[in-house]
Amino acid sequence: LPTWKRTLARRTRESQMKRFCRAQAIQRRLEEIEVTFRELEQQGTKLEKLLRDENDSLADQHTQWTNQLLYLVQKKNNLMTEESDLMIAVQELKLEEQQCQLDEKLRSYMNKEDALKTPEDEKAEQEILKQLVEVVNKRNILIQLQEEKRLSEL
Repeated sequence: LPTWKRTLARRTRESQMKRFCRAQAIQRRLEEIEVTFRELEQQGTKLEKLLRDENDSLADQHTQWTNQLLYLVQKKNNLMTEESDLMIAVQELKLEEQQCQLDEKLRSYMNKEDALKTPEDEKAEQEILKQLVEVVNKRNILIQLQEEKRLSEL
């Protein structure tokens, strides 16, 4: 194989491995968030029971439990935001993978001599190009969504 083809193949493998590692890290974090959600739910349930059942408890104790409950709600909301960001990242990874696959297919058609291309090859090349544009547009929408979300949080 020519050097440029080997280099291209190596870079493709490297980018696939990076996406795979990012996907694994995201999956691990999503699982951690799920576990934390369950723990927060349990703690919240206990605090709610204490608040309902202990009507004659000290006002300070009641205030402390309420503050703890509010803290748990805030923590849960933060985790939900992080989970939402991670789900967007998962979608972005999927689209990135699709784009790489389409790039590879398109490159194979474009490397073929024009004189050797059949009408089916040309049609397939146009279809791949159309799909590639759709994937790029979807990725752009995700990036805009992330930017809008970031700005709204500020």
